[in-house]
Amino acid sequence: MHDLLEAAGVKVWFSEKDLGLGVPMMRAIDKGLLNSRIGLVLVTPAFLDRIPKEGVADKELSVLLARNQLVPIVHNTTYDALRNVSPMLASRSGLDTSEDSMAVVAAKIAELVAL
Repeated sequence: MHDLLEAAGVKVWFSEKDLGLGVPMMRAIDKGLLNSRIGLVLVTPAFLDRIPKEGVADKELSVLLARNQLVPIVHNTTYDALRNVSPMLASRSGLDTSEDSMAVVAAKIAELVAL
């Protein structure tokens, strides 16, 4: 998704790609969230497993939900499964990769960001 969005001209901050060695992770994520206009959450089975553990993913999700700038993208799971873990996130309008390819999802996000 990261590469598809960048290819579409979207400036993307992604902690797994943009966090340098030795950089304080939580502070870098905090800065990334602060400077973001839209937050994307790729909802996967692994993500659904991490949320109840209240780690970093849970903290990022809390910030994005509070800022009302969140777009969930369901991938290899369902909105019903998400609703069982995070009803607030599941209530957001989002995208589903079972309905659209990743390329189509990236194009829709790029269109949203351009508004």
